[in-house]
Amino acid sequence: MSMDILQLTKSFPGEEKYSLTDQVRRSSRSVGANLAEAWAKRRYVKSFVAKLIDSQGESFETTHWLDTAIAAKYMD
Repeated sequence: MSMDILQLTKSFPGEEKYSLTDQVRRSSRSVGANLAEAWAKRRYVKSFVAKLIDSQGESFETTHWLDTAIAAKYMD
């Protein structure tokens, strides 16, 4: 998903580089990173669950930024 978002955001306007583009790229990459970290901490239930929750939060943030891009007509 993060690689698809990277390709998609290359067409976003230049004025969005440090706001929308960076935010959606960062949050989409963080989903996978948090899942990887959760897996490494799987023996520690509370840490594992906390990282899964962080991953879900980043996923929701990514959805928000993609919805914003759709509303701005940067993508459909």
